[in-house]
Amino acid sequence: MHRRMAAPTDLHDPHGLLAPGASLERMATGASWSEGPLWMPDERELRWSDIHGDRILAVDEAGRMRVHREGVEFTNGRALGLGGVVQCSHGRRAIELERGGEVTVLVDRFGEARFNSPNDLAVHPDGSVWFTDPPYGIEKPEEGHPGDEEYGGRFVFRWSEADGVRAVVTDLARPNGIAFSPDLATLYVTESAGEDETPAPNSIRAYRLEGEGADARALEGRQLFAMDDGTPDGIAVDAEGRIWSSGASGVHVISAAGERLARVPVPETVANLCFGDDGWLWIAATTSVYRIRTRTRGA
Repeated sequence: MHRRMAAPTDLHDPHGLLAPGASLERMATGASWSEGPLWMPDERELRWSDIHGDRILAVDEAGRMRVHREGVEFTNGRALGLGGVVQCSHGRRAIELERGGEVTVLVDRFGEARFNSPNDLAVHPDGSVWFTDPPYGIEKPEEGHPGDEEYGGRFVFRWSEADGVRAVVTDLARPNGIAFSPDLATLYVTESAGEDETPAPNSIRAYRLEGEGADARALEGRQLFAMDDGTPDGIAVDAEGRIWSSGASGVHVISAAGERLARVPVPETVANLCFGDDGWLWIAATTSVYRIRTRTRGA
């Protein structure tokens, strides 16, 4: 159901990051918890997860929605890479690759221990996959299967076929969204834990990246931005290095220095977002997928 909505009166865009006259468009609805949006440029459609419905959905630019796959073991975040779509699976507790209609598990263990429930990922230009591993899929029956935290932590991992898997961030209680800066010098990770679990609740963290390949490290983690609008979940970075973050009532745009630059209200809780073509920002929010045109593009 494609519906153009009136420009919200509480839109805050003093730096002109949105296209002139931009307004929010609801492109599809009918999901139960929308997550993991990814623009598919060849197919000219957005692919996303209806996690509670255990299915992957797609919608094109005209608002035509379809079911891509069902019974998908609670997939979540995804990105293009490795010749297909790399995605997180809560149910399989794994990182998967969907290519040519086939789904294969790339990695599902840290040593002998299974992951908790990989949540979101970013693919580095060197082909490595960096992903967060909070416990939502083993805590919430509607998002996976009950299970134990086997390795005793909730880490951010780096995996590549050549180097295997290793932990790169270990100081977060519930790592969630993840993205690289355009120059690949900084890794951003959202901390979705509350005050009862971490001294830095509901925040965006920044890590300095050093080294290449198997020697890559994420160092000197610091709090970049404390979210005052619910929990920061998925994030996307634009070509100028700004972070577009999900929030309870909309999208927040944060500078690389940690200053809020804009806020885009959305009528449902925002879980994740991504850039498409031609400046479109696609937003996965509870039951629906929205888009709004910006004056930038994804990094």
